[in-house]
Amino acid sequence: MILQTKPVPRDIRHDLALDVHIKPITTSDKIAYGFVRFLRFFADKFFAKRYGHRAVVLETVAAVPGMVGGLWQHLNALRKMRDDDGWIRTLLDEAENERMHLMTFIEIAQPNRFERLLIAVVQLVFYNCYFFLYLFAPRTAHRVVGYFEEEAVISYTQYLNEIDAGRHENVPAPQIAIDYWQLADDATLRDVVKAVRADEAEHRDVNHYFVDELDSRRAERTNA
Repeated sequence: MILQTKPVPRDIRHDLALDVHIKPITTSDKIAYGFVRFLRFFADKFFAKRYGHRAVVLETVAAVPGMVGGLWQHLNALRKMRDDDGWIRTLLDEAENERMHLMTFIEIAQPNRFERLLIAVVQLVFYNCYFFLYLFAPRTAHRVVGYFEEEAVISYTQYLNEIDAGRHENVPAPQIAIDYWQLADDATLRDVVKAVRADEAEHRDVNHYFVDELDSRRAERTNA
């Protein structure tokens, strides 16, 4: 059964673990983890603790894998004339959820022209790279997203810590976030970050699960 990636319970009470890390064991895992840590290094250098602006750029990247994976799974299911086992809807839900993260943080961070240009360039490069990665190595592609979401959970936890310490103003939540996560009318940035972090934890678990499922299918074919 495929995990679904719709927003987590709107009152933000959930039981998703926040400190999950899948240790890289295979070569595929190590490549995926190394790539994500490489991206993390540059994000830390460029954005430092400007978490709102970091979120705008990174959520643009995060919205790509679900759409790429959903499209490929759709074409694959058509070509092989078989059921997709829920993968298509799950991946497209993930892409839509990440897009809503982006729309929310655009309201909060108000990116400047340079950051908007950076978003366009990053999306162009990442889309093409991820498309070919998913085409030739879907297992690695899903592991990349799993590790990417692990880092996202860490980043949003740090964002919350900055808000709690008073180094980031806990501004009112944008209306788009209140409507999407069904937050209270007086919700704040802190509530939004908690909601987004919970979504990222769910995406993390789903993509790591997809890796396990692909391994299981491979083992079945080998033993057949």
